Amino acid sequence: MNHPDRTPVHPTPVVGDLAYDTLQDRYGIVMERGPGQVHLRPRGGGREWTAQPEHIELARPGEALSSQVARANARSRGEAL
Repeated sequence: MNHPDRTPVHPTPVVGDLAYDTLQDRYGIVMERGPGQVHLRPRGGGREWTAQPEHIELARPGEALSSQVARANARSRGEAL
């Protein structure tokens, strides 16, 4: 049964999930979760960063792929990322 007055539940990313940092506008793998913070690392490796849990969303498969394609296209055009 559908309840229009209920807010949809968004799963909270856990260690190993691909997540989207809404504040930084970037994707990363959840490396660790602690009180008031989430540690993420870029999918292909690189420098880890810390975000607040309220700015983290579980990435949808299409969103993550779209982001990767955009970066690959920018690299092929010689744009600095």
